Amino acid sequence: MDTQSKTYNNYPSGLLTVVGAGPGDVDLLTIKGAKALQDADVVLYDALVDIKLLEYAPNAEHIFVGKRRGCYSYQQDQINELIVSRAKSHGKVVRLKGGDPFVFGRGAEEMEYAAKHGVEVAVVPGISSSVSVPASQNIPVTKRGSSESFWVITGTTKNHVLSEDVALAAKSSATVIILMGMSKLLEIVSLFKKEGKPNLPIAIIQNGTRENEKLGIGTIANILEVVVKEGLKNPAIIIIGEVVKHRAALKEAANTYIQELS
Repeated sequence: MDTQSKTYNNYPSGLLTVVGAGPGDVDLLTIKGAKALQDADVVLYDALVDIKLLEYAPNAEHIFVGKRRGCYSYQQDQINELIVSRAKSHGKVVRLKGGDPFVFGRGAEEMEYAAKHGVEVAVVPGISSSVSVPASQNIPVTKRGSSESFWVITGTTKNHVLSEDVALAAKSSATVIILMGMSKLLEIVSLFKKEGKPNLPIAIIQNGTRENEKLGIGTIANILEVVVKEGLKNPAIIIIGEVVKHRAALKEAANTYIQELS
């Protein structure tokens, strides 16, 4: 595809559209996200993106730029350069990211880099895994009488240490949702124990909304044992707070209703 054809689309220097792919289930991609993929010339996608979504872009070039088991196919600066070079040579580039691209997704950084190099930029928000994955397991992140707010925190910062915000959140009554935190679970548990909350409910959901989803529920006091028993590992979301009890309550209510019907 020659670059001259791109002038017909009013993007002579190319277009970058950062698209949120949602939490995992391909049906949770937004309609606007699907349209962006259908119109793409190049799709750069991450490890957490279901490759079935690439079927929306059958005529585009597909490039995997994600991270798997500690191995990078591209470093971030290489991804930035690839975005710009493909936008200028091919036209419309979609950067497909798991969840929402502005929630620990580096979407803003990539857009800023592209814009500085003359590429038009746009974003299509995605359904964030931070709230949708708990919801898929009937765990609300807020509930009257249980939680009036929630924190969404990255478990591992760019310096590969636990975010200091976790310690602050542990002091509150808010629901605490931690992404990318499995490697720091022992530290997380220790912080909540330090605040005198060994009985606080906690849930860990691996591969949320996918067919291979796994779930572990316990308390701060026993969650490490639950993780071993259930074989839980990354990618997973950690939900801490009284709202975790809602799942069991809803299940009990449903069972009671079924028994009444029978």
